[in-house]
Amino acid sequence: MSSNYRKGFRSVYKLTAHVVLVTKYRKKAINKERLERLKVIFKETLEKWEGQLLDFNSESDHCHLIVEFKPDVQLSKLIANLKTVSSRLIRKEYPEQHQKYFYGKPYFWTGAYFVVSCGGVTVEQLKVYVEKRTPDGEVSSPCRGSKQQSTPKK
Repeated sequence: MSSNYRKGFRSVYKLTAHVVLVTKYRKKAINKERLERLKVIFKETLEKWEGQLLDFNSESDHCHLIVEFKPDVQLSKLIANLKTVSSRLIRKEYPEQHQKYFYGKPYFWTGAYFVVSCGGVTVEQLKVYVEKRTPDGEVSSPCRGSKQQSTPKK
């Protein structure tokens, strides 16, 4: 098994998601200084959730995050927490810019977000993997292209 996988009490996993957060009214409120601060905020927040920020980048009105998270974490709650914490801290640390872009209102991000799962294989590869199972228990792995022996049925 790859060393890229994480181990839990009763699980081995690698869960990643691509998340896009958009500023309220798509205001161009993210400059270089705020970008660096957002990166630190997201990284620290994910560490508290026992997750990891794998990649981060931004344009002036939205951010892209690639995050790794635990299987017992509800992704919608994690994203809500990332948005809440980052919005609160950005508004607190940059009050003059916040007044300029958002008229002092208590928000930074829009209420919506985009998220898509990221994985090592595509759905098509998984379908081929399942369809190629043979009665004798051998399967052809889409990840490595090798034969594996599955657990015998009792």
